Amino acid sequence: MSGKRKFEGKKIGVLVGGLSAERDVSLNTGKGVHAALVERGYDAVAIDWRAGSDLTALLRDAHVDVVWNALHGTYGEDGAVQGFLECLRIPYTGSGVLASAVAMDKVLSKRAFDHAGLGTAPWQLVAPAADGAAVRAATATYGYPVVVKPSREGSSVGVTIVHDATELDAAIALARSHHGETMLEKFIPGQEVDIAVLDGEVLGTVEIKPATEFYDYEAKYLRNDTTYLVPAPLAPAVDSEVRRVALAAYHLLGCAGYARVDARIDSAGSVFLLEVNTLPGMTATSLLPKIARHAGISYADVVERVLDAATLHL
Repeated sequence: MSGKRKFEGKKIGVLVGGLSAERDVSLNTGKGVHAALVERGYDAVAIDWRAGSDLTALLRDAHVDVVWNALHGTYGEDGAVQGFLECLRIPYTGSGVLASAVAMDKVLSKRAFDHAGLGTAPWQLVAPAADGAAVRAATATYGYPVVVKPSREGSSVGVTIVHDATELDAAIALARSHHGETMLEKFIPGQEVDIAVLDGEVLGTVEIKPATEFYDYEAKYLRNDTTYLVPAPLAPAVDSEVRRVALAAYHLLGCAGYARVDARIDSAGSVFLLEVNTLPGMTATSLLPKIARHAGISYADVVERVLDAATLHL
């Protein structure tokens, strides 16, 4: 990047770890981000937010001027830490409070997609007191397989693809043990395609072909047998539509900086939005860096461009 950089000479705190089920993912994201910033000559420090630690004190003692938010999941991606940083008047990377909260909550984001006419997999809530019989009746609307998931988790934490009624109770118990409401979602067979957005522009696409049944936490972070096709092999009309829908979802939720949009595409070429990730992973195996690299943008360039967009939103 040429010319004076926006945060040159400022102390950058790379906020990592956090309190969610995705803590390990965040530590890996933060490690890469911190190394890239140091490589580019920034005065950057990694700040590990652990359970029981005082985040105010951590930020104060590090004398940070801006936060590169490398957290994932609850408290880091859902608007909580964004609101905290707004109150402290410390600029931060990624989307603001409202966009972060709505995107993290799959119920709210799906309602927004439905209202805007953006295709998404049919879904419904599982009432907190619903028994097995009631849930089995609800699944009859979709047939099997059906997806059971918690509404406020990331990295496929708590998600199960249910193949028959005997698997429902365990899947619902797992979803209920995590954050948010429990959802049923019609399983859409076909291609799993993710779309990267940076500075309000679509960078590209990737098709994910896991060796396991679906792209779960293990396939994302613990295995090395997932196949990634960059760009996703799509017919021109489908490629254009998936990019249009992804960018429309990004703007609909009010996202900023960068994001990753997850979708499925059926055999007819119809696009079904799954969710928008406002703090996509930046690990060695993460999707946004893969897409950016194919677009000729290095990992360090992405990190610096995300930093350049850091701001207060309120």
